[in-house]
Amino acid sequence: MTGVFRGWVEVAGERLTPEEVLSRVRSNPLAAAGFGGEFSLSWDGCTARDHLGIAPGPGPSGKIVCAGDVIGEVNPQYPKMDLETAIREAVRLRADEGVVALSGGVDSSLIALLSGLPCIAVGIEGSHDLKKADSAARLLGLDCTLVAIHPGEVEEALAAVMSVIPQKNAVDAAIATTLFFITRAARDTGALRVLTGQGADELFGGYARYLAVKDVEAQLAADFGTLAAQAERDQAVSALHGVLLSLPYLDLRVVGAAKALPAERKVAGGRRKVALREVAERYMPRELAWGEKKAMQYGSGVAKEIRRLAARKGYARVGDYVAHMAGEGARSSP
Repeated sequence: MTGVFRGWVEVAGERLTPEEVLSRVRSNPLAAAGFGGEFSLSWDGCTARDHLGIAPGPGPSGKIVCAGDVIGEVNPQYPKMDLETAIREAVRLRADEGVVALSGGVDSSLIALLSGLPCIAVGIEGSHDLKKADSAARLLGLDCTLVAIHPGEVEEALAAVMSVIPQKNAVDAAIATTLFFITRAARDTGALRVLTGQGADELFGGYARYLAVKDVEAQLAADFGTLAAQAERDQAVSALHGVLLSLPYLDLRVVGAAKALPAERKVAGGRRKVALREVAERYMPRELAWGEKKAMQYGSGVAKEIRRLAARKGYARVGDYVAHMAGEGARSSP
């Protein structure tokens, strides 16, 4: 009997070894129904993946499939927790290895501080994110490696990611190219796991548009629904360097605690991610907990460099240049 296991599994807050995972599902495939973590499993004609499909692999997200039939769902149940407890537990379960992708914003800074893991930050020399990450690391006493992206590397990285990401548009391309450099830097440190702050904006109301919408909860629900596609994109890029992304804010404990909060605990008084920032303020100076930062593709300077490349190549629209690079990426992929 053979089995393939990628990622990690926990049951009721206790990590399982790969041997324990495969032993349990071979004895009873429905044992995977209670598996938390970020994982994909394949064994004896069956597959299972974590509830949100964060880990890439065969089979549909959150389903247990045997002989082509869905026989159960991966849906571990946890006791209700307050937000701080949920975040601490989510980070604890992921803090045994890897690095944290630090941008200097509240999301990644809280993960870095709670995990105690080394950090990496990437960006074009002089970029917003390199400055913010350096400032946050110094303020919090974090071990952080700053990695400067040479502008000449961006086009080659863009071609590489266009060969693997499913949605080949300008926004996804810029995000994926930034992640290319983050995961490459992680690999160069010997890390196989990168903890990131992704998902926090969709759970806690981090985007500027939330300040203008009438129904914040409806917008949050719609945006949360895009996270599976984001994970597919991001893990495809990470796989180029043999790295797996890990997302503490999408731990089901945190998701449950966040969804239990009313909208005014997320967006209120012209401020976003209120509940998360209140938790963060217990661990870091107020100016960092409540500070604003740019999205990573802008903060890193990568989106700006892609725009420069498009103009230099004679494209009036970045989207047209990205479409061209999608073709180049497809031709150069294995």
